[in-house]
Amino acid sequence: MALSDLIRVERNEAGIQSVLGILKQRFGERFQTGHDVRVQHAHTTSYIPNQPPDGVAFPDSTEEVQEIVRVCAEHRVPIVPFGTGTSLEGQTNAAGGGISIDMMRMDRVLEVNAADLDCTVQPGVTREALNTYLRDTGLFFPIDPGANASLGGMAATRASGTNAVRYGTMKDNVLSLTAVMADGRAITTAQRARKTSAGYDLTRLLVGSEGTLGVITALTLKLYGIPQAISGGVCPFPSVEAACNAVIMTIQMGIPMARIELVNALQMRALKNHSQLDYPESPCLFVEFHGSEAGVAEQAESFGEIAAEFGGGPFLWTKVAEERAKLWKARHNAYWASLTLRPGAGSLSTDVCVPISRLAECITETEADIERMGLIAPIVGHVGDGNFHTMVLMDQKDPREIEKVEEFVSRLNLRAISMDGTCTGEHGIGQGKMTFLERELGDSVDFMRMIKATLDPQNILNPGKILPAKH
Repeated sequence: MALSDLIRVERNEAGIQSVLGILKQRFGERFQTGHDVRVQHAHTTSYIPNQPPDGVAFPDSTEEVQEIVRVCAEHRVPIVPFGTGTSLEGQTNAAGGGISIDMMRMDRVLEVNAADLDCTVQPGVTREALNTYLRDTGLFFPIDPGANASLGGMAATRASGTNAVRYGTMKDNVLSLTAVMADGRAITTAQRARKTSAGYDLTRLLVGSEGTLGVITALTLKLYGIPQAISGGVCPFPSVEAACNAVIMTIQMGIPMARIELVNALQMRALKNHSQLDYPESPCLFVEFHGSEAGVAEQAESFGEIAAEFGGGPFLWTKVAEERAKLWKARHNAYWASLTLRPGAGSLSTDVCVPISRLAECITETEADIERMGLIAPIVGHVGDGNFHTMVLMDQKDPREIEKVEEFVSRLNLRAISMDGTCTGEHGIGQGKMTFLERELGDSVDFMRMIKATLDPQNILNPGKILPAKH
């Protein structure tokens, strides 16, 4: 079935027109219907067609979100939450039109409890803004998906990133949520306690729900102490397999990695071109250790010894903050660096995750598939937890090329699932991966549909996402 068929949701024209009039009168300039604003609030970071909402609301508070949801519920009009728009699988597209709720004005840090190592924020706060706010407290929030995403959006897509091997993902770091449900009621899913056995875990039900079960309006997050010392560096390897085997042994030896990122040879070529790095064009691991001065030095030396056992090295590491920052800036700029490999091309960024014992096999087979299909597609990976990304460069206006790329992505997803992995480690399902959810989880998807139908019986919360229609 074509993606265009899966993401079509019937429009409620009469209801939409009624809601546009009500919200314009209520919110004035904080409700926009101009073409450019609407297009900006649909999906723009993939080849997935842009499906703009009919209007964009800019609320200031949970109470205003409740007003919007109640109006939309009364007229059966879809609602699409919007953070910064950095999601990659069509999550912000308005498949049936309706109202985008932009959280940019809900950008306040509400509370920091330094003694308890937690904070409460509104959903529009970005991860960089939170860490800037926390700088003088000696604390930081570690989840780093690369983009300066909003924390509400990161929770909605169950994001993770380069620090996940040590600090976990968003599901591990959200203590509680406030969310507006489909009937306009606001609920808080838990207190600030670090653990609870009180009832169903609604926090983790909403984390990763991509706006389909509720609109997140506040989050209570775990914080961590800024490490006393950090060391890190880059280590080249003769092959992807050797790099992955070094990762497995490092983890099995109990060396506490903070970050361990793989780039394949093609991605390293792009990084060298874009960021002027002086490293060989071979698979490389970017690594980082957090701890005491003595601890991070010992960990770096131990990793260097392990890397040498697999033909890796030399491992060049440093504790100098400016030098480390240059390395990680280059890694975070992998998207822009990759575009230099085919100037003028668009891209499709996709991710899968497998048990780390299957990681080398999965990446090696994927590289062979890329070569066989004649694609340009560098690979980066959060290899400490088996997650890797492939960015396929493509002409987004060429239907034949789109078809070929979709075939590649399908093969990649099915390969990961066959290895007891998942079709998405951190991007989410959105529109782009709906066809693979049932292949991965089978009848479990029926129970997801039941949850959705119970919490959102009118199907107004981000319809046309995650759950494929049952035929």
